[in-house]
Amino acid sequence: MNFAPLPKAKKSLGQHFLVDNHYIARIVAAIRPEAGDTMVEIGPGLGALTRPLLDKLAHLHVVEFDRDMVARLREEFPGERLTIHQADALDFDFTQFGDDLRVVGNLPYNISSPLLFHLADSAAQIRDMCFMLQKEVVDRMAAAPDTADYGRLSVMLQARFRVEKKFVVPPGAFRPPPKVDSAIVRLIPLPPEAVPYRDARVFADVVGRAFGQRRKTLRNTLKGLVDAALFEELGIDPIRRGETLSVDEFARLANRLSPP
Repeated sequence: MNFAPLPKAKKSLGQHFLVDNHYIARIVAAIRPEAGDTMVEIGPGLGALTRPLLDKLAHLHVVEFDRDMVARLREEFPGERLTIHQADALDFDFTQFGDDLRVVGNLPYNISSPLLFHLADSAAQIRDMCFMLQKEVVDRMAAAPDTADYGRLSVMLQARFRVEKKFVVPPGAFRPPPKVDSAIVRLIPLPPEAVPYRDARVFADVVGRAFGQRRKTLRNTLKGLVDAALFEELGIDPIRRGETLSVDEFARLANRLSPP
């Protein structure tokens, strides 16, 4: 491991610096960077992944919010190899890089879910994404119906991506060590014809309502939106709870409610 002196992590930004060379190498191997890739790294921090990525890539873009980290990156890396975007990833326009973008990074725990939803809006321009996240978030992303981890995040992401859990990264791989395990996940956008819903807003509304009061039945959570006749038409028992519905069942409900 590399235990060289590190700057003080900023709790407000959810910073935990990856320092274990074994796990750095495993993450880069999971990303599989190639010289001609158009790649954006979110939250490069001290450059633990940036350096080995640049060993493989001709050029890399990074999005970093912390101005202190930006200053360090500018000192170490030449501008012709690394383009630094000092910005909040939640507001960043990932569509500006064309239609074959690869996105990677160690996502801050405190904004991981909203950032994933933001990136999903750009899925049509993305080839794949490989992230390190809190393990419990990765478990939710990949969860199957009728399990404790299955929820709104599972449905919304699985409707747009193939979700592949890779491996766990323990707290000891970071400085300071977080209180939880992390995990690596890869997301591959589904082709347009495989996306099950017609209207993203209607789909998101149905899913959000179904999980808004998790222990209540669909009859209650979707009251005023789905009537008994529609439940019967679709073969969905209204006394089921949202956590028991598959992604396809949510899509069937949403598609019947969507404008033609």
